[in-house]
Amino acid sequence: MKILLPTLILMALLVAARPAIAEGDDHPAAKNLKAFSAAADGRVRYVVLLSEKTRDEEADLRVELLIGKTMMSDGVNTLRMGGEIVEQNVEGWGFTRYEVPKFGPAASTLMAVPPGTPQVEKFVAIPSKLVRYNSRIPLVVYVPEGGEVRYRVWTASETTAVAEPG
Repeated sequence: MKILLPTLILMALLVAARPAIAEGDDHPAAKNLKAFSAAADGRVRYVVLLSEKTRDEEADLRVELLIGKTMMSDGVNTLRMGGEIVEQNVEGWGFTRYEVPKFGPAASTLMAVPPGTPQVEKFVAIPSKLVRYNSRIPLVVYVPEGGEVRYRVWTASETTAVAEPG
């Protein structure tokens, strides 16, 4: 029960923040896609069209880009993967595109695995990147083939804390 409520809340947030791809060309950001080139050979272009928000609402939001691969794991050890998300300016437009030049090697902890433990598929991400929420411009990410782009929307708390000098 302790896990069920947070899981349901997370699912509700993900559904609410889903990309508006179903709206296609009606989405305000779709008209800006012409600024972004097609993916080069061996690469895939991912496009995220964020749900429309007012500028005031967007000021309290950030998008976390999670880019990686689905890999087989023993389900016991923690996997990590090297790589970086590089910001690039789209010449003549002033937009930002994101690119992962290459995925680094995967590393794992080396804990003993109980006999008979089944292999499981697990999404393994490179270090994530937090970017500004802007529903008027598409989030465009170029990754090597075999990679995946996932994202989540973060929101600021209504309350703030006061720091003490010292």
